[in-house]
Amino acid sequence: MSAPSKKLAPKRLAPPAPAYARRFPRFAVDTRMQVRMFQDGEFRGCWGRSTELGQDGIGATLTGDLEIGEIVSLEVPLPLSPYPLRVRAIVRYRQGLRYGFEFLTLTDIQRHMIRRACEMLATKS
Repeated sequence: MSAPSKKLAPKRLAPPAPAYARRFPRFAVDTRMQVRMFQDGEFRGCWGRSTELGQDGIGATLTGDLEIGEIVSLEVPLPLSPYPLRVRAIVRYRQGLRYGFEFLTLTDIQRHMIRRACEMLATKS
């Protein structure tokens, strides 16, 4: 008589690791924002809606056309702030009309504004 055969359960594969890891978590935020850029020898602007905010950047859907690596100026109203965040940022990714921006050269006051907004948004998640 042969030994009973054991059925092996199929191996579960771990989900693929993301191509990059974020330094800070992102939080959903929906606010109207303005983007200003210098293109083709002139200053231009476009409007959009923010989609997510982190301490190092922001995601948005825009009406404009930006390139990865382009430097822009953002004006974003933040929760708990009496005035909008005005900051320079670099375009890190683009997927159709969706863009990801990394903040550049934040002041201590701007960092505090963003951190406070993220803390408030974290309680809503």
